[in-house]
Amino acid sequence: MQVIGFGGGCHWCTEAVFQTLKGVLAVRQGFVTSDPPDDGWSEAVEIDFDATVVSLEDLLGVHLATHASTSNHKMRGKYRSAVYVPDPDTGVQAQALLQQFSEAAGTQFVTRILQNRGFKPSNVRFHDYYASDPSRPFCQTYIDPKLAKLRARFSRLLKQNGAAE
Repeated sequence: MQVIGFGGGCHWCTEAVFQTLKGVLAVRQGFVTSDPPDDGWSEAVEIDFDATVVSLEDLLGVHLATHASTSNHKMRGKYRSAVYVPDPDTGVQAQALLQQFSEAAGTQFVTRILQNRGFKPSNVRFHDYYASDPSRPFCQTYIDPKLAKLRARFSRLLKQNGAAE
């Protein structure tokens, strides 16, 4: 099992995206901090994954496709676009993959590779936000389009029923 973090948008959305993937064993939504100047808490998820089932390359590809990874919008303080790595070696690997994705897409991503320096969970009442009630207006407006994109572009990575197991 390996651990990695992803931030980019609302942690409710990010949680729902990663809960649908094969090889993702756990998703914890909350807030992550890194080294200065990125030491403010930013919404993110930490995931436990089995790299024999889903690769870091696949996880990063999903992450880049399911949030505004090329936009440095005004909410980036709260929604930092980042991959939070547990160690320098994973950071080097993630940076190389990010560069490959950038070259393949012909674009620059605002997503950065940052050291995970701390995680604190969100309030428990928000955990499994989408899974607990996908009919909420927020879910239909923001999460459903991300999941539709996953089904269209990454169907091979989805759990059998397309939802958290």
